[in-house]
Amino acid sequence: MNIKEVIQNAYHKIKDIDDKGNLASYIPELENVNSACFGVHISTIDTLNFGVGNYHDKFSIQSIAKVLTLTMAYNILGEKLWKRVKVEPSGTAFNSLVQLEVENGIPRNPFINAGAIVIADVLLSNLDNPKEDFLNFVKTLSNSKEICYSEKIATSEKSVGYRNAALCNFIKSFGNIENKPSEVLDFYFNLCSLEMSCKELSNLFLFLANDGFTLADNEQILTRSQTKRINALMQTCGFYDESGEFAFKVGLPGKSGVGGGIIAVHPKQYAIAVWSPKLNEKGNSYKGMRFLEEFTTESKLSIF
Repeated sequence: MNIKEVIQNAYHKIKDIDDKGNLASYIPELENVNSACFGVHISTIDTLNFGVGNYHDKFSIQSIAKVLTLTMAYNILGEKLWKRVKVEPSGTAFNSLVQLEVENGIPRNPFINAGAIVIADVLLSNLDNPKEDFLNFVKTLSNSKEICYSEKIATSEKSVGYRNAALCNFIKSFGNIENKPSEVLDFYFNLCSLEMSCKELSNLFLFLANDGFTLADNEQILTRSQTKRINALMQTCGFYDESGEFAFKVGLPGKSGVGGGIIAVHPKQYAIAVWSPKLNEKGNSYKGMRFLEEFTTESKLSIF
């Protein structure tokens, strides 16, 4: 099977469909993105790198960054981390407050906003220079020095981040936030503003396809057991209340962001990144979801 050919065919098939999605209008700066952009890049364990479309263009990875903060926090705290955040699918929207009341401020998983805010708090408590240290960690993983926060997007998110502020303060009332909510939220808005290309993203996530080791220099980022658990969380929780649909149609661990990006991982084989800014009603890239379904169906390269 020719992977490049499968990707090209799937790309051209999905590129011309009627895009029924909408830009993430609740973050003003994300409305300025060219909605016609569509890029794909795959990185494999056997060093294939291949992209089509806008795979070199940088975009705001948004919630995809939550996998990276989780990785860093898991590295620091180990199994103690799960006392602060659970590992169950939420079944509710990514910014929901509903479950926190009955679950005493312990978020259902690290990928909903409440959970990611707790993870940001963990990093604030354990890093000397959180923004700089996290950015350097991401640059090391991706083997790229060109990755940066977007001040414009972080400021834009902060200007409308009332629900995230409510989440953070509500969790604080249960004692599950250690730092000042304003400092936690500032860090959270910045980490969500990270900008990468599909190529950088797929190269970065190869460590989750490689038993926790970077491909470039064989550095161990996570143990095999920890890597398994991060992949499991992406499989069950990576697409909020559409995670079951993604597992059903695509069959890969993955994570989406409201910037229109999706990263998906096939353990022992590859990481693939897709970017198309228009989102479906669940907040996931409309064309990105359709492309990955087409790709795994035609290539038969899913985990099921």
